[in-house]
Amino acid sequence: MKGLRFVLLMMLWATFGRVSTLAQHSPLVNAFPRLSFFKPTFITHATDGSDRLFVVQQNGIIKVFLNDSSMSVASTFLDLSHKISSYSGEEGLLGLAFHPNFRQNGFFYVSYTRFKPGTHAMQVVISRFSVSPVDANRADSLSEYFLLTNDKPSDGGVVQSNHNGGMLSFGPDGFLYIGTGDGGSANDPWNNAQNLSVLLGKILRIDVDHGLPYAIPPDNPYAGNTNGWKGEIWAYGLRNPWRFSFDSLSGRLWAGDVGQDTREEIDLITKGGNYGWRVMEGSIFRPGGGKGDSTGLIMPLADYDHTQGEAVIGGYVYRGHRRPDLVGIYFYSDWISGRIWTLRYDSAHVIANSIFYASGLNISSLGTDAQGELYFASWGDGRILQFAKPGPGGPTPPHTRPPSHLAEFSPNPTTNLMQINFHLDVAGPAQLQVYDITGRRVLVLLDHFMDSGSYSTMIITAPLASGTYFLRLESPGISEVRKFVVVR
Repeated sequence: MKGLRFVLLMMLWATFGRVSTLAQHSPLVNAFPRLSFFKPTFITHATDGSDRLFVVQQNGIIKVFLNDSSMSVASTFLDLSHKISSYSGEEGLLGLAFHPNFRQNGFFYVSYTRFKPGTHAMQVVISRFSVSPVDANRADSLSEYFLLTNDKPSDGGVVQSNHNGGMLSFGPDGFLYIGTGDGGSANDPWNNAQNLSVLLGKILRIDVDHGLPYAIPPDNPYAGNTNGWKGEIWAYGLRNPWRFSFDSLSGRLWAGDVGQDTREEIDLITKGGNYGWRVMEGSIFRPGGGKGDSTGLIMPLADYDHTQGEAVIGGYVYRGHRRPDLVGIYFYSDWISGRIWTLRYDSAHVIANSIFYASGLNISSLGTDAQGELYFASWGDGRILQFAKPGPGGPTPPHTRPPSHLAEFSPNPTTNLMQINFHLDVAGPAQLQVYDITGRRVLVLLDHFMDSGSYSTMIITAPLASGTYFLRLESPGISEVRKFVVVR
């Protein structure tokens, strides 16, 4: 894979599109125009000061190259293509994390799917490799050291190949965090996500510096319990937490949990938290699961329905320098729709959650480099994208200014849907917000940097009560308000 205000916000999603030349003036650009990858599933760096990037390919190969836009060759760092079960669907090489002391010990960790030796049963493997002692751009392929093997369940003899999780990341505490899916099939028929005696449908936390093959940190929520619960568990009730990340400043753990047929969700993961699956799917009770009990369950920080996308890709809080106006904003995306969202969080509440860009791409993952710059892996065409620089050299095409910055709405009065057209003279921070007649803000449609140009958006007004509302557009040199009316 909550309050009324957030439910309202999610039901009023606005899809922003430039009236013209959207593809030519995207907020994203190809970070490495002379490189292309085969089904990239992750981008990361080695924490060793080398300023290299590593791209995980679903076919079992990890590529490495210097973080330079002029690079034309990426070397093979590790080839596990002979080990993986397949590189179709949700199988293949899924995750990569470098030890915080990689410069000293040369250790890194991978997750991949394979067939259990001698059988047709499937496993998700977490193992450690070492870098070659003679070539920093190659791993020692014979150095594999197994940490965990998660057996996938079968349903009527059918091997389940989906919901494999795969994310690996070291937290600020130095422990390795691991995302596991619920085991596959639909509706979690084994109830793995809620079962504390199995590792599936969880986020795990282990100490790779002690024990054989690892140790359980003593402050894990179920460490040392006598109930048969797995001590590795950090949080549970997850369906398929494909991607998660730690904010490099606050240390918060953000996760995107891929939903089933109805909702996709973004969670803030906390120690011992139960995130609801299979009782909940996002912020609602799982369709077909009957009326459940949400007592003790943690609701998502954000979720959206399948009119907006069908496979959430958890992202990162941006801490780079290329776009100073976006620092502190959480970015996430959807693999199916290609939409990219921005989410602002004030340590207690979501204060804005809006579409940043409808890319039309199959974005399989986000990742960062050593400087905190953000990258987007385009799975279908093999490109790695990054933010375009604003201003000179950035995507700021010439436009003819229309008569008004905030044009008339259509229809107005409205019942269910309303189209809004607006224009920005210059690139800069922009806000588009809805207020009721008392002056209370009921919706933030837009709150981030935008290029100059003409834009159009359609909003769903059906959840709003009958009455008068005001839409305010704010941008450098612009402060305009227009009234609209909702009738029932």
